[in-house]
Amino acid sequence: MRIAHVTDFYLPRLGGIEMHVSDLARRQYAMGHDVTVVTSSPGEGHPDPVDAPSVVRVTERFRRPRAIHPRAPFAGAEVLLDGDFDVVHVHAGVGSPLAFWAALRCSRAGIPTVVTVHSLWAWAHPIFRTLNAIAGFSRQPIRWTGVSEAAAEQVRRVVRSGGVVTVLPNGIDPERWDVVPAPRSADDVLLVGVMRLAVRKRPKQLLKMLRAARLAVPAGVRMTAVIVGDGPARPALERYVRRHAMTDWVSLPGRQDRDQIRDLYRRADVFVAPADLESFGIAALEAHCAGVPVVAKAGNGIAEFVRDGRDGLLVTDDEAMTQALIRLCTQPLLRRALAGHAEARTSPVSWTSTLELTQAAYDEAAVLVGRAVARPVEVAS
Repeated sequence: MRIAHVTDFYLPRLGGIEMHVSDLARRQYAMGHDVTVVTSSPGEGHPDPVDAPSVVRVTERFRRPRAIHPRAPFAGAEVLLDGDFDVVHVHAGVGSPLAFWAALRCSRAGIPTVVTVHSLWAWAHPIFRTLNAIAGFSRQPIRWTGVSEAAAEQVRRVVRSGGVVTVLPNGIDPERWDVVPAPRSADDVLLVGVMRLAVRKRPKQLLKMLRAARLAVPAGVRMTAVIVGDGPARPALERYVRRHAMTDWVSLPGRQDRDQIRDLYRRADVFVAPADLESFGIAALEAHCAGVPVVAKAGNGIAEFVRDGRDGLLVTDDEAMTQALIRLCTQPLLRRALAGHAEARTSPVSWTSTLELTQAAYDEAAVLVGRAVARPVEVAS
């Protein structure tokens, strides 16, 4: 098959959608598909690998290339309509002009189109309902999916007449995150967060919660925290850590590869996900598969694989999250019970199942536009 993945945001920019699209495209490429990633994100001086899916960065022809560019949707649609693709797989968030314009143009042109929503629309529902009323997304032959049931349900509220909206989750290799925990002392607690350092992920609020927890936890308990990731909020976070004298126990090491993160999970006691709107939570799922108790907000994608009081703690607000951190830092038996639960290392998804679901979505998208159903291929494990 000739597959086009469309995403406003892509590597080297770091984030969940960027990593998932890259991983999915690489696996499909390894299976023998002809795969192209169409994105408005510039390469920022990082050359794309040669022996890999091709990447078309549509804004690099412009004087000031950037991910959100007023000309990007039109340049991207031109590439897609001229590309003779068998299927166009659109990956959308909240602010994804290239993605949504590509979905509209390609579906109207009769190209099998799958849209996967990677965000919780929440506050933006009125905006999307208005866009749907104007552009008629729900009237187009689009196969709609969301990365979690939480995400899919919010899409259903917008495209009510657009057919079935199913879950097409991010992929993960559960066995890769099956680690042997490092020896640790009951009085040493390592708290870990892995995220893009952007406002919507709420890393500054995490620092505030860590600071409040440190003040409440007895001095005999040695708390350390590592927040892995990079992004526009990092300078402000570094200033906050210095200003509040947290540099001796909080570190911001920046971007790390998966082997480094895997080693960190071996030593971690708690994984913290402070975002209010987490559609899937790939980093939290990786930590979960490593047997690390997860503290997260209830009602989002993470709550679909973390069970409150069994292998993590789900909370309603920042105050409750702070109290959960205090409990875990001061109750080693609770940490051990959450980490040691018999099913703590299971994953509801794998790359095998995600690739099968993706192929099924492509087949259904082809039926919607009256094309022959794409021939299934053998799914690589």
